[in-house]
Amino acid sequence: MNIVKRLLPIIAKNLGLQPDALTDKFTDGIQSIKMNCYPPCAQATNVVGLSPHSDAGFMTLVLQVNQVQVHGRQIRRNGTWVFVMPLDGAFVVNLGDTLRIFTNGKYKSIEHRGIVDTAKERMSVAAFHGPNMHAKIGPLEEIVVNEVQAYKRVDHENFRRLFFSAKLIGKSFIEQMKLKSIS
Repeated sequence: MNIVKRLLPIIAKNLGLQPDALTDKFTDGIQSIKMNCYPPCAQATNVVGLSPHSDAGFMTLVLQVNQVQVHGRQIRRNGTWVFVMPLDGAFVVNLGDTLRIFTNGKYKSIEHRGIVDTAKERMSVAAFHGPNMHAKIGPLEEIVVNEVQAYKRVDHENFRRLFFSAKLIGKSFIEQMKLKSIS
């Protein structure tokens, strides 16, 4: 959580906002941890380790636990799946849908997936970070002053309910959060 809290004022500054524009939303923020194990599979091309999706939270820090350098993590970039090789002792940082919504789309959440290897097991730990349960999830007022609001505003509890009831399919959740264009 300390890493995310250090990044919040930097992100705010990058957006031309006051440093506390985001930090207030993260007092008593949510953090959860998930351990992933991708065992080897002789028919790796026939299985999915983790379906393509973007994380609903603000930011996810992923640490490769075992030092196995296998092609197991991919992100979608310009419509193509690209492998992400972990660096020893470094986090892979995934920007989530909440950050995308807060910034009205200025920051993009990343679609990613897990792939299994034919010979080696891969293990990772993902630390998911989100704002506190009292935060409103929607574009920051300071951002949409001079632009069209692209995403709905909902309370955090309903945001989480919507996410956990949705299927883990690509970027379908963030699409549900978009406001319909007015004709």
